[in-house]
Amino acid sequence: MQFISPCSAIPYAYRYLMLNESGMIAQPVCRMLAHGAALMMLLVLGACSSAPPAYDHDSRHDDLAVGGHAGHRAAAVALQQVGIPYHYGGATPNGFDCSGLVQYSYSRAGKWVPRTTGQLWTQLQPVPPRDLRPGDVLFFRIEGKMSHVGLYVGDSQFVHAPSSGRSVTVATLDEPFYEASLIRAGRPR
Repeated sequence: MQFISPCSAIPYAYRYLMLNESGMIAQPVCRMLAHGAALMMLLVLGACSSAPPAYDHDSRHDDLAVGGHAGHRAAAVALQQVGIPYHYGGATPNGFDCSGLVQYSYSRAGKWVPRTTGQLWTQLQPVPPRDLRPGDVLFFRIEGKMSHVGLYVGDSQFVHAPSSGRSVTVATLDEPFYEASLIRAGRPR
């Protein structure tokens, strides 16, 4: 008796299923298998081409998207951009710089804010760090001058586009660097 491996038995099983009693190919079975194979191929290809989420979901921020003011909505939009690369002058999901991320997030939340860090500094209502709420713009002094912003999301965390070669990320104000660099916050009027 000759041994047939399970893999080599597949063509025999296929031929058995495809032939009716007269030795002719059974058309309904053929169509059914062809449709099933096509469906399986679509499912496999669809799974291969789907992108992973940009942000590893954190349930602490679930209430941001349904918050009552534009700041909550802007913070939720900013969190959705985590992982997008930094791009100097960028203000789209193709790439962001720090103030571009703030402007994009607020525009998607339905509120206009200025584009540059300097304009944000002069036009937003100052907020002391002890009064932070989601959506507040954080201003940082880097290398001796105010030159960086991020969006506060709550729990001492903020989203920002840090610098060239990096991506939009969530950081904490408890990190010594950001704690020492924070000047103040601002809130759109």
